[in-house]
Formats: sequence, C-alpha cells, structure tokens
Amino acid sequence: MARTVAKKPFVRRRPCQFCLNNQQYIDYKDQETLQNFVNQHGKILSSRITGTCARHQRGLTTAIKRARIVAILPFIGNTKVSK
Repeated sequence: MARTVAKKPFVRRRPCQFCLNNQQYIDYKDQETLQNFVNQHGKILSSRITGTCARHQRGLTTAIKRARIVAILPFIGNTKVSK
C-alpha cells in the first residue's frame, strides 16, 4: 500500500525590506540596520529568515563584512565563556 504524503501549506515569502524602500545601496556605516540581520552570536542571517532578495542579500553580506573590518560591528556576538 502506498504512503500518502501530506502537502505542506503554502507560506508566503516576506517581501524584501530594501526593495520596499526602493533602496539601491546598503550603507555599511548604518549600524542599526545591519544589527537586524546579524544574530546574537554574530552570524549573518540567511535570506530565508530575513526575507531579503538575492541581490540585496549579497550587498548586505558585503556591508556587514565591511562594518566588521572597520570595527562598527563585532566579529563575535555577546557570548560568555563559562568556567
């Protein structure tokens, strides 16, 4: 007897925040905006979670990496080492 596979419900993708604001360039000096796309450990969030399109995700990663080099954003998030 064949198994019946339940269909996953369709989940609408979140619209890109930068496309809605008609923003072409993501500024690496805008710390408040870049903080929204980095998790508590300092990792860059994926476009699946944030809802950014592929074009703006590429610009976002370069902006975050530039901000890290210039010391606007930390490389590592708020992690405590327990002893």
